Amino acid sequence: MRWIKTERVFIVDDERALQFIYSELLEIGGFEVAGIAENGEQAVSMFKSFSEKPKVILMDNRMPRKTGLEATKEILEIEVNVKIIFVSADNSIKEEALSIGAFSFWEKPFEIDELLEHIKKAIVSYDSALSN
Repeated sequence: MRWIKTERVFIVDDERALQFIYSELLEIGGFEVAGIAENGEQAVSMFKSFSEKPKVILMDNRMPRKTGLEATKEILEIEVNVKIIFVSADNSIKEEALSIGAFSFWEKPFEIDELLEHIKKAIVSYDSALSN
């Protein structure tokens, strides 16, 4: 029997309802939730503490203590290959998020299956970056 590793995704969002929805969505999609951070400061701290870093992060922007943009900059300094997918209702930060290194930007609301497919693409991109 071949063991297939479940890919881990880190959720960063201050809204509990969205944390729950993302967790359920990821589980249904066959992913494991690496952790949930409620603000950018906690996200950076948790990311540093992961012994096995997740390949993908779902990142909100408007959060207390530190925004998603600020957290993204710090996390990418720790692990340049991590794929950060911004999921935000604030389209005004899209260009900045992409320019600082976010993998992509999804404006809320979005189609669930499209986001799951995009997470899979982010994992493939992560793996190919490591193999080059």
